[in-house]
Amino acid sequence: MPSEIRGLNEACGLFGVWGHPDAADMAYYGLHALQHRGQDGAGMVVKNGEKLIRHRGPGLAADAFPKEVLDALNGTAAIGHVRYAMTGIHSQDGYQPRLFHFEKSSLAICHNGSLVNSHELRHDLESEGSIFQTTSDSETLAHLIRKSRHSFMLDKLKAALRKVQGSFTFLLLTQKKMMAARDARGIRPLVLGKLGDIYMVASETCAFDTLGATYIRDVAPGEIIIIDDEGIKSEFYTKDTGLAACGMEFVYFARPDSNIDGVNVHTSRKNAGRILAEESPTVADVVVPSPDSGISAAIGYAEASSIPYEIGLIKNRYAGRTFIAPSPELREQGVKLKLSAVRAIVEGKSVVLVDDSIVRGTTSKRIVTLLKEAGAREVHMKVASPLLRHSCHYGIDLHTTSELIAHTKTAQEICEIIGADSLSYISKEGLERAVGLDTRASCKGSGGSGLCMACFTGEYPAG
Repeated sequence: MPSEIRGLNEACGLFGVWGHPDAADMAYYGLHALQHRGQDGAGMVVKNGEKLIRHRGPGLAADAFPKEVLDALNGTAAIGHVRYAMTGIHSQDGYQPRLFHFEKSSLAICHNGSLVNSHELRHDLESEGSIFQTTSDSETLAHLIRKSRHSFMLDKLKAALRKVQGSFTFLLLTQKKMMAARDARGIRPLVLGKLGDIYMVASETCAFDTLGATYIRDVAPGEIIIIDDEGIKSEFYTKDTGLAACGMEFVYFARPDSNIDGVNVHTSRKNAGRILAEESPTVADVVVPSPDSGISAAIGYAEASSIPYEIGLIKNRYAGRTFIAPSPELREQGVKLKLSAVRAIVEGKSVVLVDDSIVRGTTSKRIVTLLKEAGAREVHMKVASPLLRHSCHYGIDLHTTSELIAHTKTAQEICEIIGADSLSYISKEGLERAVGLDTRASCKGSGGSGLCMACFTGEYPAG
């Protein structure tokens, strides 16, 4: 949802394909399926023989890759990227993949996530003579690879990945192979798929569904997948691995039809709604989701509470392109351009409003007001994640705690601010139970749940 409504963005989505005669087309449709992960810009590098060709552009994948561009991107392998603008960079320099040309080879890199020791690495590299053109973590990795004294690319990559800290998934493309790597805590998702004899890598399984490909498995924490004309193999760059998958992927970022680390996202959100109904039962007439992110949890809440599920809010999916110059009154209440309350459903009713999270509180306040203006007698808000109290250093644009209403306010204080009749959050334990990851693979920093809950607890599993 656009920033004036959502206010919470993830970094980006990755897609790679090897061994397909129309690799650019495959990458385009893969990126289109991952569009929810980034809408600021898109890019692609295609391998055409011994040559790597790049194209990048602003906007959606459809904007960045018109037909004439796709037709010119001939090749048998490709890596692509969709991104959100997290650092205010909107020029073409902000779009990935990065493409580097060395004396005897070329290398394309794109990534998702954030390196927490990026500044230190850049300082050290610059002191050794490296010259940076951007602030991208992909460029940092390229310099580390270039500086490595190892002879083979895989060994160079392993050495570079052992130096970086934080959350990341990387896709790399050379003239001879495609490589995919996931951080040692598995914070950001990365999956492996296959279509016939053709291998694919993506941020989410929904990209495989779009292309008719088969999901094989998740890339494991600390693993590198290497794909070339000889087939596929796996290596680990570290033995210090353990799962701490991002909790917000399950709460909001991932598409509901995706599976992450063996868990279906819609099912986990529905489970969260059921647990919310157990932890905070409320007598009400209807359960209404905040579209679209609250739908799965609202279904679970309605089923567990036996309160009827209703569509009490309608999202205008064309408002961003239609209302070019709204009136000052509507501009100040931008939510009304995006959402409308269904008076026939909520008027005179006690409403349970279910949403995935509360960031700053401004959107929640506007939605509660919208429902009450439509005649809702009461609005009881239920949130399918714990209180967002801490900044994220792993790829979500929550850089400072000043952005988070829950950092300084209690649930009761937030309830009064947004104007709801009551406000309840799912517990940390409730969310962990809703997701239900295989805890045998969890790392110490995840508290044994297999989830990174840093933005809720302040405990950071990757530094």
